[in-house]
Amino acid sequence: MVGVAAIGAWVTTLDPWYRELRKPSWQPPDWAFGPAWTLIFLCAAIALVLAWRTPGAEHTMLLGIWVTNAILNVTWSVLFFRLRRPDWALWEVVPLWLSIVWMMVAAGRLDARAGWLLVPYLAWVTFATVLNRAIIARNAPFGR
Repeated sequence: MVGVAAIGAWVTTLDPWYRELRKPSWQPPDWAFGPAWTLIFLCAAIALVLAWRTPGAEHTMLLGIWVTNAILNVTWSVLFFRLRRPDWALWEVVPLWLSIVWMMVAAGRLDARAGWLLVPYLAWVTFATVLNRAIIARNAPFGR
């Protein structure tokens, strides 16, 4: 989780391109994203530990789900911030969102608390998807 957070922070550059995007009035302030992601990653790490410690847990499967999610999470940031393609990021968020549901189901079957700890992650990515769409609507086309 720490590695994902570090890579995500590194690829998330709030450069002039990002600052000049027209964003909706309901977007949280930029400073709020760091604490939100910190809490989300902390909850995801605790969820993994709870599920991992459950007798009979399939560790390889859990690790595979979390790694898949981490790759999708970082990919969204690369698409949006580094490649400056919010339109591509909006398409990529679908498998990211589904991977969070997969995490919730897999972890929740082993320990209900683990599944519930991932609700903030799903809620935040759902909100971020709506925000992503609003940014596209206000700024498209991209890639020119």
